[in-house]
Amino acid sequence: MNRRNILWSIVSTLGAAFAASRAKAATEAAPSPKLKVVYHLSDAEKVNFVLGNIQNHIDGVGGPDHVTLALVIHGPALKAFHSAQANPDVGKRIGDFSKDGVELAACDNTMKAQNITLKDLLPGFVSAEKGGVVRLAELQSQGYLYLRP
Repeated sequence: MNRRNILWSIVSTLGAAFAASRAKAATEAAPSPKLKVVYHLSDAEKVNFVLGNIQNHIDGVGGPDHVTLALVIHGPALKAFHSAQANPDVGKRIGDFSKDGVELAACDNTMKAQNITLKDLLPGFVSAEKGGVVRLAELQSQGYLYLRP
């Protein structure tokens, strides 16, 4: 090997080692941002499926501290969350989600159509005063990923 090739090999090796150390330092120094996800629920027959997805999401990321979640409900699905007729399992899950910090938004337009208020829903709900679809769009504009299982 001539001197030029030897010098080029040394410079290349040093450059690769430096780039690798910088990449490792960047990965170690910058924690990944907390994921934000909004679930959209309007179909009454998907209530248990969506609630299961949310629980799987929380479990899959290592707990509620590792993700910011919201659930926006409108249309026929909202009836499943009326406190007078809610399934006990649904009530327990909603209570757990509320404690975990999941935003539980009920469409104000749907509540008016069903002639109910927040007091008629399971505890933990807030009103999506401009409507469920508007709340979904607001959350997406804030960087939330949209899921509609």
